[in-house]
Amino acid sequence: MTKKHRLLPTTEKRNRASENIDKLSTKQIVDLINSEDAIVPAAVARQSKQIAAAIDLIVEHFRKGGRLFYVGAGTSGRLGVLDASECPPTFGVSPSLVQGIIAGGRRALVRSVEGAEDFPDDGIAAINKKRVRSKDIVIGLAACGMTPFVHGALKQARQIGAATIFITCAPEAVEHIPAEIIINPVVGPEVVTGSTRMKAGTATKLVLNTLTTGAMIKLGKVHGNLMIDLKATNEKLRDRSVRIVMEMTNLSRPGARRLLARAQGQVKAAIVMHFRRTNLAGALKILDECDQFLRKAIEETL
Repeated sequence: MTKKHRLLPTTEKRNRASENIDKLSTKQIVDLINSEDAIVPAAVARQSKQIAAAIDLIVEHFRKGGRLFYVGAGTSGRLGVLDASECPPTFGVSPSLVQGIIAGGRRALVRSVEGAEDFPDDGIAAINKKRVRSKDIVIGLAACGMTPFVHGALKQARQIGAATIFITCAPEAVEHIPAEIIINPVVGPEVVTGSTRMKAGTATKLVLNTLTTGAMIKLGKVHGNLMIDLKATNEKLRDRSVRIVMEMTNLSRPGARRLLARAQGQVKAAIVMHFRRTNLAGALKILDECDQFLRKAIEETL
């Protein structure tokens, strides 16, 4: 077996189950893709310890005032930017807290810039441009585990002293990755050889969902399963804010709307105002004293 063959990542190998997919009927194609996709959740579940450790590391750095940076190329990079962009409206955090860095920059979000991933120096420059510090955390995203742009970024992050995590679907790459925590959901070869926007992309999306959601829960951004720190930036979210307040307080819809107006749209503060019978300034002070955990802030009244 040649060295080249030994280093071929799983994400680039041929999937024996789909070798003749071009001969199948449309329904058979759908069923085959679905059966391969069904592999993904179990692969992610096998990494639960590593994912949990990563969440705890992220929370530790957030509490120090650090930021989280996803770094990737192609599909992986786009998924990082997507997850970062959804944190502010969902959890009410600053857009600077979770950021996505993609090889090729903003243009690569809507049009492939494949060659941009080949230069480690560009990854180094991206980290420096973001002024990454030792209290920050950098998560490398590379399905194949070998993307030079991502490795350059992680190398620079480590040199700065930032915490590092790496997510890859290629077990062959693990021993070559310099990161504190490696999350390696092995989903096997893709239905279309090398098309990591498929199973590898799905696995990466599941992991990123869990990392940021888990971290935000640990920071008090969720009460029960309610997103109490959401930013109501559209009609759907404004309605959700009202429904959350109604659920928590048993107020009528008009009553919940009035309370939210007094709370300047802040759901968590509105709930504290109701239970602690205080104004907005008082509610915000109570929340600060309770480290922003709603359960602590209202538990005496329940």
